[in-house]
Amino acid sequence: MTNTTIHLTMQGRGGVGKSFVSSLLAQYLLHYDVPMRCFDTDPVNDTFSQYTALGARQINILGADNNINGRAFDELVTALLENDRAAVIDNGASTFVPLMAYLVESGVLDVLQNAGRQVLLHSVLTGGQAFDDTRKGLEGILAAHRAPVVVWINEYFGPVERGGYGFTDSALYAQNADRIKGIIRLEKGNNDTFGKDLELMLQRKLTFAEALDSEQFGIMPRQRLTMTRDAIFAQMAAVDL
Repeated sequence: MTNTTIHLTMQGRGGVGKSFVSSLLAQYLLHYDVPMRCFDTDPVNDTFSQYTALGARQINILGADNNINGRAFDELVTALLENDRAAVIDNGASTFVPLMAYLVESGVLDVLQNAGRQVLLHSVLTGGQAFDDTRKGLEGILAAHRAPVVVWINEYFGPVERGGYGFTDSALYAQNADRIKGIIRLEKGNNDTFGKDLELMLQRKLTFAEALDSEQFGIMPRQRLTMTRDAIFAQMAAVDL
């Protein structure tokens, strides 16, 4: 499997599973032995870099007055183009708005794409109180950039729908269906079994591979984590990540 895609995870609302999505992207690439690098640009919550097995490099892109430090992001772009490896970049909610503006102003995605690198934008939609905020974040991404987008439906906080209608029934989807490369659903699962196993793994900042090789998890928790991983990876394969 050869892949030099640059994956950028963005969302304006914090605490919705964005860093988990970034970790899943990195784990998926590692699972298939794809050479890749990880970058954590979240200046407030460096969750992604806490997954030590993924070796994410921290880059502080936040400058004075909460604006993007353009020079720091310029260096990141250079690093991305240094060799033909895939990359996963996790961006924080606190830098979502200024980074969106910087990417457009400096034509960053055009530079990467003109250099022959595919760019995929990843955004999370979640249920509950954050539904409207995550929808606005996704809408902003689709409006600002022409790169294809992968939408992650995170059901941890409840069904991702309004009035019984899901994302694919929405006007936002209908207007941007040609831009959406795929949809990946993160099911909550039974709270006492699948949900608890995943929660413990995330709390300990372990990858699936680490958890499945750890004595911290018994036979059945490892079985459920394997099922969870395989179900997510199958969706990622179907999207052709």
